[in-house]
Amino acid sequence: MNCLSAFFLLVLIGYNASVHATEVGVVGLFPGKAILVVDGGPPKTYNVGSMISNDTKLLDVDHDSATIISNGKRSVLAMGQAVARAAPGRGNQVILQAGDHGHFIANASINGISVKMMVDTGASLVTLPASDAIRLGINYTNGIRGRVSTAGGVVNAYGIKIDSIKIGDIELYQVDAAVLDSGLTIPLLGMSFLNRMEMRREGNQMTLTKRF
Repeated sequence: MNCLSAFFLLVLIGYNASVHATEVGVVGLFPGKAILVVDGGPPKTYNVGSMISNDTKLLDVDHDSATIISNGKRSVLAMGQAVARAAPGRGNQVILQAGDHGHFIANASINGISVKMMVDTGASLVTLPASDAIRLGINYTNGIRGRVSTAGGVVNAYGIKIDSIKIGDIELYQVDAAVLDSGLTIPLLGMSFLNRMEMRREGNQMTLTKRF
């Protein structure tokens, strides 16, 4: 659901650098080069083929992603995504299976209440239909109000923070989110959650590994 970028366009890149990992986030893409944030530093332009750090190299760039190799492992990063090559700890990983239509559906818990969410890297924020927000006890009308375009037209949207989102053993707190009055039928697991994950897809399986 790419239309969410019209409201609260947030490329939320949180960085928590570790001496054991080079962390790379994508903030700009151009022919033959990418603007990257490395280990929480200021944005810097790198040409394809240049070394980002001692163990990380920018291999390729296209119109919507950058490919890097770090410690011998490739990662393809879309705008707003980040990756860190650190060994995942126990309880920091969850595996999702694609459904019949190729979408990845996560059995999540928001503020302790079960909810199914669709993984959507095109959504800047975790996004909820108003009906789900009400069921979850979220007083979304106190949030920051705006308007967004959806397939069904322009609707009201409210910027909020969700106290906690948990998928498997991964739990994040104070996650930026939006609630739509209408035009959305399933909660979206957007980039305000996913940009704190390393995402790896192999066939019909997606692995999310918590970075920080």
